[in-house]
Amino acid sequence: MEWMLMPYRRYAEFHGRSRRMEYWMFTLFSLIVMAACATLMFAGGLTFSESGEPPEFGVLFWIGAVLFALFALGSMIPSIALTIRRFHDRDMSGWWYLGFIVLGFIPIVGNIASIVNLVIMALPGTQGANRFGDDPINPTSADIFS
Repeated sequence: MEWMLMPYRRYAEFHGRSRRMEYWMFTLFSLIVMAACATLMFAGGLTFSESGEPPEFGVLFWIGAVLFALFALGSMIPSIALTIRRFHDRDMSGWWYLGFIVLGFIPIVGNIASIVNLVIMALPGTQGANRFGDDPINPTSADIFS
C-alpha cells in the first residue's frame, strides 16, 4: 500500500527519479479506485419508470460520478509528476511527456504514442546515478563503486 500512495506524498515533486514499482502500483491503485467508482455509478445508475418517461440517473450514479471526478482531479498532478520522474529514471527529460501529450491529440499517432509511452514506463531505469539523481533502487551503489 505504501507504493500505491507514495505519489501523493511526493505530490508535485517533478525532480528526481521514481522506480517502476512506484509507477505500476500507483497505476493499479488508480484503476481499482476508478473501477469502484464506475461500479457505484452503474449499480444505481438508471431508474426506469413504467409510464414511458425517459430514464433518470439514480443517486448512486451521482455519488460515484462526484467521487470519480474528485479522485481524477486530486490524482492529476501526482500522476504527471510520477510520469516525469519515470522519464528521469530512464535518463530522459520530462519534456518528453509534453510531446506524448501533444501526439495524443492526433488520431492513430496518439494511439502509437500511448503504446510507446507504456513501453518506456515498463523499461528498467538506468543503473546508478544519472543527471536526475541517484538510482532509486539502490542509491548507495554509486558511493560503493566510486
